[in-house]
Amino acid sequence: MMRDVALFCLLAMVHVFCQAGEKMLIAGCGWNKIAVLDKQTKKLEWEHALSPKEDCNDIEQTKEGHILYAYRGGARLINWNHEVLWDYKVQEGEEVYTATQLADGKYLVAVCGNPSRIVELNDAGAVVEEFSFETGIKNVHGQFRQIRKLANGHYLIPLMGKGEVVEMDTRGNFLKQVKCGGTPFSVSPLAADRWLVSCGDGHNLVEIDWNAEKVIRVIDGTLLKGCTLFFVAEAVSTKGGNILFCNWNGHTKDKSQPLLVEMDNRGNIVWSYSVTSDVANVSSVFYFEK
Repeated sequence: MMRDVALFCLLAMVHVFCQAGEKMLIAGCGWNKIAVLDKQTKKLEWEHALSPKEDCNDIEQTKEGHILYAYRGGARLINWNHEVLWDYKVQEGEEVYTATQLADGKYLVAVCGNPSRIVELNDAGAVVEEFSFETGIKNVHGQFRQIRKLANGHYLIPLMGKGEVVEMDTRGNFLKQVKCGGTPFSVSPLAADRWLVSCGDGHNLVEIDWNAEKVIRVIDGTLLKGCTLFFVAEAVSTKGGNILFCNWNGHTKDKSQPLLVEMDNRGNIVWSYSVTSDVANVSSVFYFEK
C-alpha cells in the first residue's frame, strides 16, 4: 500500500514538472544541490543534495521524466524520489561537465582529460560507444563544458581554453572552427545553422552563423540594460524567442547581480532571479515549457 502511494506521488510530481511552463531545473558550480525553481514565485519546489565539490554544470529532464546531471567526477541519472538509476564515474584526473540525452534515447557524456573522451551510455548507464580526442588544451579544467551532438553525427565543442567553437567528427578531426572569444561554455540552437554561444569570462553571448563560420551578433553590457554580466554560463533560447542565461558569480565577490536573466531580442530584461539564502550561484538551467 505504502509503495503504491509513493509511486502515485512520484508520478504526480513528474507530471507537474513536465507540464509546467514556468518552472526550471537549476544547478551551479560551487552550489551543493540541484533544484526546481518556480519562475513566478521564485521559490524552490524540489531539492536534491550533492556531495561536496561535485560541481554540477549540466542538468536536464530526460524523455522518461528522470533527472540527468553531470558532476565533476561523472554523470548520474536519478528519479524525483532521489533514487539513483545509474552513476557513471570517470577516472582520477578526468572531469565531466556534459551529460545529455540524445535523440535516440542514449546518453552523451563528455569527459575532459588527456586525452578527452566522448562516451555514449545505454539505459542502464553502460558504455556502448566511446572514442578519445585531443583538444590541444593541457589544463583539464579549462578544456570544455557543454558539448552537443549534431544530426550529422559530429559534435559542437565550445573550447574554453581557446575561445572558439569547433565541429569535430568521430575521428577527432576538427572540421570547422569559429573564434568567439572569452571562455565559451555552452552552445544552443537558434535558427537553422545559427548557434547561441555563452562566452563565460568574456562577459557576453554571441550568435554564430555556422555556414558562414563567423560571429554575427554580440550580446554584452552595451546591449543588455540593467545587468552586469559576470561569467556567462549556460544560455538557452525559449519558445517565445527570448534568451535565458546563467550569470554565474563564482569569479567575483560582487553578489549584487542576478543569477538568471531572461532577455528579449532588444536587450530588455523581462525576468531575473537574484542570490538568495538558498541559491548561491547558477551555471546550468533546464526550462520546462508547455
